[in-house]
Amino acid sequence: MEATLSISRRYLHDEVAERLRDLIRSGELEPKSRVNELELAERFGISRTPLREAIKILATEGLLELLPNRGARVASITNREIDEMIEVVAGLEAIAADLACKRITDDEIAAIEGLHQQMVAAWKRKDNPSYFTLNRQIHEAIMTASRNATLQGIYANLSGRIQRTRYSAHKTPEQWRRAVTEHEQMLELLKAHDSDRLATLMRDHIYGKKEVILAAYGENT
Repeated sequence: MEATLSISRRYLHDEVAERLRDLIRSGELEPKSRVNELELAERFGISRTPLREAIKILATEGLLELLPNRGARVASITNREIDEMIEVVAGLEAIAADLACKRITDDEIAAIEGLHQQMVAAWKRKDNPSYFTLNRQIHEAIMTASRNATLQGIYANLSGRIQRTRYSAHKTPEQWRRAVTEHEQMLELLKAHDSDRLATLMRDHIYGKKEVILAAYGENT
């Protein structure tokens, strides 16, 4: 585990819960893996009491599963749940794209273009961690540009459950090229403020990752 990361005492269990969410979303804590309370308590520099409170919070969110007398593990997701989540996430991103085209500023478009250029550079040098991070930041920037806090809140809660696999869901060179090409199209449609075409593209972009997400997170893995 990494060196101890101290956490302030104020709202301790909430801060610990956010750290745990980050570990799950980054893939460091993988689906079905056990939560090692002792290691995490040492890593965060806390006692196990606030850690257990944080675990309960994430269990209510569906990110963790509580095991009777055996602690907790990262939740697996059934194939049906994945189907349903992808449908909803695709719809949310399509709505965000539509709203963003109407509300986004030139500065925001320039910032997204900068992220895109960095993502392409990461792809070319096969820097997968940087690529995944920049990919996610682009989607989140479009969501932010929707100027709809309710939409953003629903999206953040739902997409977090499949976030790591969603952004790394490219297994072949052709899948990588397709993803980069679709991101280039996203940028051009944002610049053109073409809400209808961008909404359609965003929905198709999410559906295109379904099979890889099922393979990584589904109930038969």
